[in-house]
Amino acid sequence: MHHRKISLTIDGRRVVSEVEPRMLLVQALREVFGVTGPHIGCETGRCGACTVLVDGQAMKSCMMLAVQVCDVEITTAAGLAQDGVLHPLQQAFHERHALQCGFCTPGMLCAAVDLLAETPRPTETEIRAGLRGNLCRCTGYQHIVEAVAQAAPAMALQGI
Repeated sequence: MHHRKISLTIDGRRVVSEVEPRMLLVQALREVFGVTGPHIGCETGRCGACTVLVDGQAMKSCMMLAVQVCDVEITTAAGLAQDGVLHPLQQAFHERHALQCGFCTPGMLCAAVDLLAETPRPTETEIRAGLRGNLCRCTGYQHIVEAVAQAAPAMALQGI
């Protein structure tokens, strides 16, 4: 099978590689570029563990081919922190104990960034609806919802 060259920016770092045309974005991120935050979960787009930001929008990377994202900017949960300072969502997840095993956390953070970009001051119902595509088997969601609500004012204040 012929490989295709792709170039993209991952967490602020420009990368170029050749990938098989059928390779999923999540596989390329993990296996080709060494980015381990997005997790391979269901591989059907149902769990959200692979969610990343593609040009600022939350996307399930198991539902995209790597060749579809040439010349885009991908932000993973690891790329949310700036200069060693946690992103307000990361800080709130820590303070509110919104993670247990951590498997869903990277995808949940990316989904929450997109949610808060669209709805800066969401209600609890809006938070739950905005995160419904990301499953968590450990926390019961309440702490995650509280963390997103806590981060919203700080993100709005910072303009992020």
